[in-house]
Amino acid sequence: MPELFSPCTLNGLTLKNRIVIAPMCQYSADNGNATEWHTIHLGHLALSGAALLITEATAVEAAGRISPDDLGLWSDANELALKKVLDIVRTYSSMPIAIQLAHAGRKASCAKPWKGGRQIPVAAGGWQTVAPSALPYLADDVAPLRLDADDLLRIEQAFVRAAQRAHRIGIQAIEIHAAHGYLLHQFLSPLSNDRTDSYGGSLENRMRFPLAVFDAVRAALPDVIPVGVRISATDWVTGGWDSDQSIVFTEALHERGCAYIHVSSGGLSPEQKIPVAPGYQVPFAEKIRARTAMPVIAVGLITEPEQAEAIIAGNQADLVSLARGMLYDPRWPWHAAAKLGAQVDAPPQYWRSQPHDLKDLFGTAATGNSK
Repeated sequence: MPELFSPCTLNGLTLKNRIVIAPMCQYSADNGNATEWHTIHLGHLALSGAALLITEATAVEAAGRISPDDLGLWSDANELALKKVLDIVRTYSSMPIAIQLAHAGRKASCAKPWKGGRQIPVAAGGWQTVAPSALPYLADDVAPLRLDADDLLRIEQAFVRAAQRAHRIGIQAIEIHAAHGYLLHQFLSPLSNDRTDSYGGSLENRMRFPLAVFDAVRAALPDVIPVGVRISATDWVTGGWDSDQSIVFTEALHERGCAYIHVSSGGLSPEQKIPVAPGYQVPFAEKIRARTAMPVIAVGLITEPEQAEAIIAGNQADLVSLARGMLYDPRWPWHAAAKLGAQVDAPPQYWRSQPHDLKDLFGTAATGNSK
């Protein structure tokens, strides 16, 4: 059995293999409500044979959306719309579904990428952004408002309420988004956090609010629900957040009962210089994995089955996640299983697609079902 197709457990949630579908923003919601697009998008990914599907970054409050078209989970209407989608998906797939809860902070109020992605002025339908400090992402952006103590409590509770809504509609794991330059990452990095109070300055202070959010979410859910965290291991900017600070943050999360760490990078500063290449973020996952007992998920230009197998077999990470590669090839786990000599789940409606020379690809139940 290839290591990529061996089972894995996240805090009691058993996964059939080590392939994770990473969160991918779709910018296709209506006032935070999931739409028919999400039924199509999540539905076909849930038939892919991966072990876990993590839905896109989902805003915990309206002001926390990256764009006006982001998925949200701050209202009853949001909850009902997402439940409707997930109920349909679950009718045909048993794949566990997780959700990434997020707040965009100073990177909010932007147009969707295919409409330029730039900040939308308030007069044009945007909104005032917030952040740890009044430091804009781009020099010509409107500066965000600095969050005060009441604001921090409001946002912390927004994460809690969204997590509780997610649990109510049957989401099986929660991922807290502390990566890609969004709000919790903004607190972590000294490039975006110049506060002089207990939430800024030292590493301990900069970690304080992200850890408070984790603690509050973890306490609000049953112990059997895994709560993990997505981080950017480095800002790719001198003097910013880096892998050594990420290890300290990871250790603090582990002490608090974090189920896994999902290791990405970048997104905080337009000055970042990223040497993009196949598996370019995997060394960060490997470095963190050497220092934590938590499962580690690697992501970033992992495109080939042999590459993914080598990451798992070489103990660089415990799981691999795919984003753009899964959009390009929604049956990537099928093809990986075929290449590596493993089996993968597939719906019976598709059993007849099993190639003649791969009679056991979908398991013995599918064998001989050729009519």
